[in-house]
Amino acid sequence: SRMSTNTSVVTEFILVGFSRLADLQGLLFSFFLTVYLLTVAGNLLIVLLVSADAALRTPMYFFLRNLSTLEIGYTSVTVPLLLHHLLTGQRHIPRSGCALQMFFFLLFGATECCLLAAMAYDRYAAICQPLRYPLLLSQRTCLCLAGSAWACGALVGLGHTSFVFSLPFCGPKAIPHFLCEIQAVLQLVCGNTSLNELQIILAAALLILCPFGLILGSYGRILATIFRIPSAAGRLKAFSTCSSHLVVVSLFYGTAIFIYIRPKASYDPTSDPLVSLFYAVVTPILNPIIYSLRNADVKAALKRTIQKIGPAGI
Repeated sequence: SRMSTNTSVVTEFILVGFSRLADLQGLLFSFFLTVYLLTVAGNLLIVLLVSADAALRTPMYFFLRNLSTLEIGYTSVTVPLLLHHLLTGQRHIPRSGCALQMFFFLLFGATECCLLAAMAYDRYAAICQPLRYPLLLSQRTCLCLAGSAWACGALVGLGHTSFVFSLPFCGPKAIPHFLCEIQAVLQLVCGNTSLNELQIILAAALLILCPFGLILGSYGRILATIFRIPSAAGRLKAFSTCSSHLVVVSLFYGTAIFIYIRPKASYDPTSDPLVSLFYAVVTPILNPIIYSLRNADVKAALKRTIQKIGPAGI
């Protein structure tokens, strides 16, 4: 027998997404499909190049391969479901599917927070401690840093998701977002969630602000070292290796701080999903563009790979 509405267990949600833009569904579908295909192709190319080319087997590219793998997962957790909703108009998602999406979205997001910090440490060691670089970034150290980032991401995803979905849901089932983002799902929780919000804000502050602080510290030391380089050409080369990383860092941490380090009451169903687009859709496509098109090593590796494949394919 069906339970009464006020005591029933919510078994599915509705992702509102971009349903208000009824006339633009086809255009939005084309846009997100194009972005998704370019994101996967660009990041997959980096993963394959770093795996295949011996010249790219350095700590910097080891972390970049991890980042590209992560970005493929990050965008795949959100965009295919969004494309399905835009194409069919069916916006329902089962409770278990919503929990799974939240878990993976948090896993990839938290892992990226830690990976970007590891990449900043790599640049700091390369520019400020060049003689000790092989010792500071040994293969074992790189594996430990990357492994810790992924483990931290998994713990954050599991902890927050199980925590949110243990709370009671009531009232409307419509999530004011295009994905099961934690702040949006919390809007549907019954009763006072101030303690839950505080725990999420504290965890986010620790996970976002600590790596961000380490990155800023690393780049402060890097800039001080760059300004001591006597030749202008040397200064330019050293700065160019870091500027791309800084662009990605600024976009990712800026939007993450805006979304997570604030109370539930300040959630805006109009602007917040648009901000989420930056770190869920825009940042993953920027990585291959920034790291590949502006990187001589990656371009040279791509040229070598094409030359290897060329004669074999003829």
